[in-house]
Amino acid sequence: MLSPEESPPESPMQRPAPSAAISTGRAKRRVRMTIAAAVGLLALAGGGAYWYLTRDIETTDDAFVDGDAVQIVPRVAGPVVELRITDNQAVKQGDLLLRIDPRDYEVAVENARAALAAAQAQAAMARATLELTRATVQATLTQATSAVEHARAALQQNQARVNVAAAEQLRARQDQVRYAQLVQDAYASKQRHEQAEASARSADAQLAAAHEAVKVSAAQLGEAQGQLEAAQTGPQQIAVREAQLRTAEAQVAAAQAALDQAELNLGYTRLTAPHDGVVTKRAVRQGDVVQKDQQLGALVFGTPWVTANFKETQLARMKPGQPVEIAIDAYPGVRFHGRVDSIQRGTGARFSLLPPENATGNFVKVVQRVPVKILFDPPPAPYLLSLGMSVIPRVDVAADAAR
Repeated sequence: MLSPEESPPESPMQRPAPSAAISTGRAKRRVRMTIAAAVGLLALAGGGAYWYLTRDIETTDDAFVDGDAVQIVPRVAGPVVELRITDNQAVKQGDLLLRIDPRDYEVAVENARAALAAAQAQAAMARATLELTRATVQATLTQATSAVEHARAALQQNQARVNVAAAEQLRARQDQVRYAQLVQDAYASKQRHEQAEASARSADAQLAAAHEAVKVSAAQLGEAQGQLEAAQTGPQQIAVREAQLRTAEAQVAAAQAALDQAELNLGYTRLTAPHDGVVTKRAVRQGDVVQKDQQLGALVFGTPWVTANFKETQLARMKPGQPVEIAIDAYPGVRFHGRVDSIQRGTGARFSLLPPENATGNFVKVVQRVPVKILFDPPPAPYLLSLGMSVIPRVDVAADAAR
């Protein structure tokens, strides 16, 4: 066997020529460079085209379908005796959704009506008393004044009678003494002396009676003066009656308010739809005992819109009225149209439950997102849009913002 050193030499026909090998390598390199250059040019052209086509477009995937929704909550508590809604049911404004047992509230209305009637009767009595006081106070004052004058005249008359009786008593006593002396001197009869004594005793009695009459007249004058003073309090009595009337009228107003509230509570036993819409998240069954302000479901109504949370760096050229192309994940291949309605004056984080407080601790700058409201134009009537559906809006920020 031949060793490697002893292998036969190659023939000239078997070895490639050096110039041909070099040419083949260069050709391959040129092909590779050409392909790389072509790919680079295509990428550059594609990137340029993409930039040119999207330089005036702002988009985000942080967007969703939004809309109006109200909570279905009862204003009063009680068992549900009638339920007319089911899940995802369409309703019209004014349709009865459910009814709460009204019997307790009907009794409350009757009690409130009775209380109102009693308060109105009290007010009528107070009003009549006031009118009677106004009508009689002047007459009472006049009568009391006359009674005082009459009592004062009677007192003066009885005082005069006392003077007369005192004078008559003095004369009678003097006659008694004189006739007693005359009887002793036998100048007058005993009968005449007895008559003088009787006259003296009569004069004493008349004087005593006159004094008693003066006392009675003085007492009557005091009573008349008291009545006059009471009659002179007429304005105060009228003021008291007016205050009583105002109190009674206030009680009437309070009773009327209680009746109105009772009637409202009775009306609250019927829950009706405030808008045309669809009932969602129903959380009540017939027979349930519901509480006041308990959430029983939601009513979605009106035309939906899109809430898109754009980065703050995307808002420099965005204005209300600019056109928007809307893609909804639920309807691939369908393009909706809309326009920018408004831009919220505050970031989403600023109005969150716990807004960031950058004045304390270490601050890390984070690009904020600002909610932008986008209206469909025209409304997407043929398509069912549920709140919260994912949306990708594309806003043409170069378009005229005129609405």
